Amino acid sequence: MAAAFYTLPGRWQLLKTLRLVQNLPAVKLHLTVVAMFATEAEFEKAKDKLKTLKNDPGNERKLKIYALFKQATQGPCNSPKPSMLDFVNKAKWDAWNSLDKIPKEEARQKYVDLIETLVSAEVPTQSEVTATGDGKSSFQTINVTTEKNITTILLNRPAKKNAISIKMYEEIMTALEQAAKDDSTLTVMTGSGDYYCSGNDLSNFTDIGTEGLEQKSKNSAELLKRYVSHYIDFPKPLIGVINGPAVGVAVTVLGLFDAVYSTDKATFHAPFSKLGQSPEGCSSYTFPKIMGTGKANEIILFNKKLTAAQAYELGLVTEVFPDSTFQKEVWKRLHAYAKLPKNDLQCRRRPFGSSSLHRLLERAPYPRSTPPPYPHNPVTRVSGLFKTANKRC
Repeated sequence: MAAAFYTLPGRWQLLKTLRLVQNLPAVKLHLTVVAMFATEAEFEKAKDKLKTLKNDPGNERKLKIYALFKQATQGPCNSPKPSMLDFVNKAKWDAWNSLDKIPKEEARQKYVDLIETLVSAEVPTQSEVTATGDGKSSFQTINVTTEKNITTILLNRPAKKNAISIKMYEEIMTALEQAAKDDSTLTVMTGSGDYYCSGNDLSNFTDIGTEGLEQKSKNSAELLKRYVSHYIDFPKPLIGVINGPAVGVAVTVLGLFDAVYSTDKATFHAPFSKLGQSPEGCSSYTFPKIMGTGKANEIILFNKKLTAAQAYELGLVTEVFPDSTFQKEVWKRLHAYAKLPKNDLQCRRRPFGSSSLHRLLERAPYPRSTPPPYPHNPVTRVSGLFKTANKRC
C-alpha cells in the first residue's frame, strides 16, 4: 500500500497527501471565543484585582502582565531598547515589543483575561471555605479547602516550584485521608505559582541525618509506598488541574488520577534514568496501559519531555485549555461535575484495578508494613482479599 502510494505522479500524490492530512485527528484544544473587548471599567477593575493576589504568579506571567498593560495603555512599544546588561528592563522591553502591533483594545481584553485567570487560581484560598474542624488549616506546605462539594489540595511552595518535601508528602497523605471522609463529591489537586510541581525536593536525598544512608533509603521507600497507596485507594474521583510544568513523581502518579486537565503552557517530564533513579507511582505499569509500551518507554526510560498537547495525544491528559482562560474554564466544569450524585461517583474502581497496583508496590525492595489509608473503602478490602489469596497460593 505504502509502495503504491509513493509511485503516484507528483500531482496526484499531493492530492492524496492532503486528503490524508485532512483525516488526521486533531489535538483537542479548548478554545474560547471573545465576543467583545473589555471596557475601560473592566480594565480598571482588573488592575485592582491584581493587587489582591496572594501568591507570586512567576516571572513569565509578571512580564506578560507588564507587556499587556503597556500595550493597552500606550500602544506598541516605542521606548529605546535597553542595554544587554540591564537584564530586568531588557526583559520588560522584550515582552512589550513581542506584542508587535496588537491593538490597544485586544491587549486590554487579554490583560483582563489573564488577571481573571490568576485570581481564579487563588479562589480556593481566598474564598470563605467550609470549616470541618479536622485541622485542615494547620498545614504548612499545602492549602486544603472544601467549597461547593469540591475539596481542593493546593501544593503551596511556589518559591520552591512546589517541590515535594518529606513534610509535604505527609501533609498530602493526611489531606487525602481527610478528603476521603468529608462531604465533598470531588477532590482536586493543583499547584500555586507558575509550576504544578517540580518533583522531589532535593533535600529529601541530601539530608541523611543520624539514621545513616541505609535506614534513610528504607524510610524513603516506605514513605513513597504509603504515598502512592493513598492515590490507589482513594475512594472519590481525583482530578488533576495542572497549572504549569510537572516533573518526576508529579507526572508518574497522574496515571492514578480519574481526569487530568492542563494549561497549554504545562510540560510533563520524568527524567529518572538521567538521575539514576527508577520510575515510581506505578508508572511502569500504568503508562504502557495508557499509551503503549514504546511511547511509555520514551518518557520513563529515555527522559522525553512532553508538551501539554503531546500528553493529551498519549492519553495522559484529558483535555488542554489555553492558559489565558484555563482556570475559569476548568473550574466551571468542575463545579458542574460536583453536582452529580455523590454516591454514584464514590468508591469507583480504578481502571487498572487496585489489586494489580498494590502487587506492584509489594514487589518493591521493602514490604508495605502500614495499614491501608482507607480501611472502609470496598476497593481496599478487595485488595486485602487479593493479598490473602496470594499468600495462600
